[in-house]
Formats: sequence, C-alpha cells, structure tokens
Amino acid sequence: MRDIAAQLLEWHTAGTDYAVASIIGIGGSAPRPVGAALAVDADGTVIGSISGGCVEGAVYELCREALDSGQSIRETFGYSDSDAFAVGLTCGGTIEVFVQPVTEANRIAVETVLRAEGEAVALVRDLDSGAAMALGTWWTAGAEFDERVVAEAQAMLDAGTTGIRTIGCDDAEVTVFVESHVPPPRMIVFGAIDFAAAVARIGKFLGYHVTVCDAREVFATRARFPDADEVVVEWPNKYLARTHVDSRTVLCVLTHDAKFDVPLLEVALRLPVAFVGAMGSRRTHLDRLDRLRAVGVTEAELARLRSPIGLDLGGRTPEETAVSIAAEIVAVRRGGSGVPLGVHGGPIHRDAVLVPDVVVPDSPGALRLTA
Repeated sequence: MRDIAAQLLEWHTAGTDYAVASIIGIGGSAPRPVGAALAVDADGTVIGSISGGCVEGAVYELCREALDSGQSIRETFGYSDSDAFAVGLTCGGTIEVFVQPVTEANRIAVETVLRAEGEAVALVRDLDSGAAMALGTWWTAGAEFDERVVAEAQAMLDAGTTGIRTIGCDDAEVTVFVESHVPPPRMIVFGAIDFAAAVARIGKFLGYHVTVCDAREVFATRARFPDADEVVVEWPNKYLARTHVDSRTVLCVLTHDAKFDVPLLEVALRLPVAFVGAMGSRRTHLDRLDRLRAVGVTEAELARLRSPIGLDLGGRTPEETAVSIAAEIVAVRRGGSGVPLGVHGGPIHRDAVLVPDVVVPDSPGALRLTA
C-alpha cells in the first residue's frame, strides 16, 4: 500500500471515501508481489495496480462493491484459458486479494501507516472483521488486537515480513494480514580506506543504506566513496553512540588502529545489532581483545565480535576482501555455515534468529530488542 501512499494521503486529507485492494497471497508466477495495492474512490478514480491489467477490471468492481456495502471482500484469481473473456492471470499463477473499504473505524490505522515514511511500521488487518491496527517498533494505533496477535505482528515487523498469519486466541482463531514496511537495513563502515570503498559498493548491491565514517576529513570524502549514502567525518565511537541502529544493522570496523577500534568496539559490542566485524591480522585481533578486556568489555560481549572479519576465500584485493566480508554478513544474518553447498546435505535456505533480548542500560545508545 505504501507504493501509492502519496495519492492515498491526498484522499485522506480531502476526506474521500475509498476502498483498497491488496494482494495477500500469491501462487506460482504472479505479476505483482504480496502487498501490492489498487485503490478506488467514491467517484470511481483508480490508482495503483495489482496484476498489470489482467484482473484489474474485476478488482475494480470488487472495490465498488466494498464501498457500497461497507464490508471487506476476499477473492482469489487464477489462470483460465477455457474462455477468452474469463477473468484470470495470463501468467498462469494465482493471487489472493483482500478488498477493504477505508472507513472511520480503520482510517486512523491506515493513515498512520501511510504517514510513517522512513520508519519501520506494519498495517495489521483482521481478514474476517476488517479491523486494522498500525504497529511501530514501540507503539500501536487504531483497533486493539489480542496480545498474541500483536506479538506475532511485532516479530514479522522486526524481520520485515509481509504475509498472512492465523493465531490462536483463547477459544477462537484470528487470521490477519500483516503488511510490513521497513527502511533498508544499515551498514556502517568505519575507516575511510580502499577496502571500505569496495565494502560500500557491495553493501549497496545487497540493499543496505551505507554510511562510511572516519575522523580524518582528508580521507572521508564523497569523491572517495561515491557508492555510500552518507560519508560522516566524526570520531567513530561518538558517531555510533548517537546514531540509530537496530537488529538489522551491520557494523564493519576496518580501521585496525587501536585508538579508533577500542572505543568504537566498546560501544558496538553492547548494541543489539546483527553483526559486528573488525579487520586486522590475528596478532592485531589478540591485542585488540586484551585492550577491550582492559576497558571492561566482558567475555560474552567479546564473543559477538567477528574478527578477523570475513570468510576464508583466499582473496587479496579490496574487491575480493569485500566479497569475503559480505559473505560472512549474509551467513551470520541468514544462519549459513559458510561451507560449500555441495559438501553438506542440509536445507539451502534458512533464516537465523538474529539477536536475543539485549539490555545494556549504562552503555551509550543502548536499546532493548526482543527477537
């Protein structure tokens, strides 16, 4: 729904009645992803698309019906070649569509999600009653749901997942569609060196919002790091203590200089982030561990440090090193072993449980995260 947020907000501002059709499930080959939306207002104006044209006419009529009745509609469209005029998908897949009129009962939740630009937010909709709740990291708005539904939706928002869930609540089951909208995860690269430029490039390729940070103004320049979203000139530990991080953030410490590394890692290892890695030789690593212990970093905190950073690929160039670092980040975040797929018989695709509950009240920038 956020792909048509600008137009929908204009309708909200004008007080326009409308119905929105969202893809809540797909099977086989489908032209649009789960969460794609089409909306129709009371005057018949259409915005958005859910199929690239195959079933838009039928969905338009469902939206008009929902506006007239005030009731939500759930419909499935599949492939049909028995009749040239049949409603269906030419690609051979199936889509399940949920059509919901936006009324006073759910307007607050929908509008809250539409206005939450740049913030992790989910729209939770009961597929039976049509009740809707907006869910942020620390807040809710709109209809009240059972705490078990909220907990499931919160877990999906943390993972950036969109889909249908059925949750047992006392003597009944509640089926909800959770539509998560999350900003790109952050990659913060500390140390404005040649390796950092390559890591920034591969970070962008993997979909991260990349920040390069270094205290040395002469090296931390936009010209040297054109692929980064941000280039920050500041002492790394001070920047990390004040900037926003979350359970998807990855931190790559490439400075391998104790005066930068130790205060930076003292902060980093106490934050509930997905990955903390540091560059350096094995001798540098051992020396760094001793220095971190001397400033009070615990063994449990040190166990979170990935150092020397990267998987053993045998690479030497900055680009090869960046591939090694990126490979370890993917393995840690997705629960991979790092060994060749051809030598183990386990499942190819699996997700790790990223970060447990972490509370460090006295550390700079400390956050609470419940996985």
